Amino acid sequence: MNAIRVHQFGGPEVMELEDVPSFKPGPDEILIEVKAAGINPVDAYIRSGQYSIKPALPYTPGMDAAGIIKAVGLKITRWRPGNRVYTFGSRTGTYAQEMLCAESQIFPLPWNATFQQGAAVGVPYATAYRAFVQKARVRAKQTILIHGASGGVGIASVQLAKHLKCTVLATAGSDKGRALALQQGATVVFDHSAPGYLDEIMKATAGRGVDVLLELRADINLGKDLTLLAPGGCIVVVGSRGEVSINPRDLMGREGVVMGMVLMNASPEDIREIHRALGQGLANNSLKPIIAEEFALKDAADAHRKIMDPSGGAAGKIVLIP
Repeated sequence: MNAIRVHQFGGPEVMELEDVPSFKPGPDEILIEVKAAGINPVDAYIRSGQYSIKPALPYTPGMDAAGIIKAVGLKITRWRPGNRVYTFGSRTGTYAQEMLCAESQIFPLPWNATFQQGAAVGVPYATAYRAFVQKARVRAKQTILIHGASGGVGIASVQLAKHLKCTVLATAGSDKGRALALQQGATVVFDHSAPGYLDEIMKATAGRGVDVLLELRADINLGKDLTLLAPGGCIVVVGSRGEVSINPRDLMGREGVVMGMVLMNASPEDIREIHRALGQGLANNSLKPIIAEEFALKDAADAHRKIMDPSGGAAGKIVLIP
């Protein structure tokens, strides 16, 4: 079977398509035929060697995927061959035609969701849920700002905040991205590259500011984010590509909170809670992943270049089709 393999850390070009032996599940493992695999920025950070976690080389990248169970180990009783599933993590990597998973890494994929949508759930929607529900404790009628709302995590966050009955404000860097965020439930979407957009956000809140702000590029925005908080407001940082300077007085006067979040710190109980809720949202269509672009497995390097393009312009999730 075909799989992407990384033999050394580096740029996208280190990912190579190889023919590798097919897997056989161990007693506690599940073999899945991959129909689609999700591309996440964290995949690129790990591949580059810049992430805190470095897998043993060689390895196959990827955490998110969706597909059909092909075989199960002797200790597996809940799942059967033919079941449709999506994954959050795997034992062998998701950029492949097949993968092995532990039972704790797979979740039912409702029939109304495509495999491409299933591959877009794991990291993006779990990040949104953990940020809003488990960390910020978002309540109905609060005003939420999603700073960078057009990518996989951004669109997931818009949909979830809308489902939580919040007023959703958003920013995006392209006309297409702003239109998509509006379509998915944002009340107002701002161009974060336009002069004066911070003033426009404050006007949209009648000068009060936002209760919760989700930040995907803290290295660019965090200093400015502090000026947008309502009294007692909260910023959840889920992404950053470097250092940033802030004025603590902007935080002190508002008695605001800045919290960081890394999804991998979630406990097994947190993960089960997250995916119970996400499964319900998929089944009732309140959560519906948007696919921006599909790449063939052999073009994984191009998919990584696309997702890390500093010019932005994302409008949904990028997936690989094995």
